[in-house]
Amino acid sequence: MRTPNAPNLTRRLRRAAALGLLAAGLLPLPGLAEKADRFKPLNVEADQPGRIDLLKQFVEFNGNVVVTKGTMTIRASRIEVRETPDGYHTAVAFGTAGKPATFRQKRDGVDEYIEGEAERLEYDGRTDTIRFVTNAAVRRTRGSGTADEITGNLVTYDGVTEVFSVSGGAAATPANPGGRVRAVLAPREGTAAAAEAASAASAAVPALRTSPSLGTPR
Repeated sequence: MRTPNAPNLTRRLRRAAALGLLAAGLLPLPGLAEKADRFKPLNVEADQPGRIDLLKQFVEFNGNVVVTKGTMTIRASRIEVRETPDGYHTAVAFGTAGKPATFRQKRDGVDEYIEGEAERLEYDGRTDTIRFVTNAAVRRTRGSGTADEITGNLVTYDGVTEVFSVSGGAAATPANPGGRVRAVLAPREGTAAAAEAASAASAAVPALRTSPSLGTPR
C-alpha cells in the first residue's frame, strides 16, 4: 500500500483533531461485519485537544478517549495513534490500575464479543492483534454473561485467527494473591456440552412457590 501523500494525511489529522476538540468523547458502536473491521477506517474522539506531529505521523489524544474501527472500540484516558509508512495504524491506550483501558469487539458470525481491560493496550492494525499489558483480563461474552475469561500480566489476542496467548507475572491482588495466570472456559455454544450445562443450570434454580395467604386482620 502506498504511503498517503502529505495533503491527504494533513486533512485526516486535522479532521481527527477537530473531533477531539468538539466531541464529548462519545461515539456510537457500529454493528458491521466483524472480520472486515481491520479494513475499516480508524476513528478517534476525545474531550481534550490533541497533539499532532505531521513529520512523525503521530497523534496524541487525552481525556475520555474513544477509538473505533468497525465493531472494535477502545476507551482510555490517553491514546497515541501512529500511521506506519505502509498506511496501517497502531494505537497505544493508557489507563491506570484504578481505571484501566478497555477493549470490545464483536466476534465474526456469532452473537458474542471479546472484551477486556488492562493498564495498557497495544493495537497493531497490520496484524489485527491487541496486547493487554499489566493486570490484564480478557473475556468472551455471550449475551449478558461471561463464557470464558483469561487473566494474567500479558494477554495477546489475534483478531484474525481468534487465538489468545497469556503469560503470568501479574501483580498480586486480593482476588489473585499469587499473581498466577488463570483461565475459565465454558463449552462452545451449540454443542451438546453447552446444552447439557444450560439444562443443569436451569434444574438448579428452585421453582417459585406461593406463600401462604395472610390471615384476615382483626
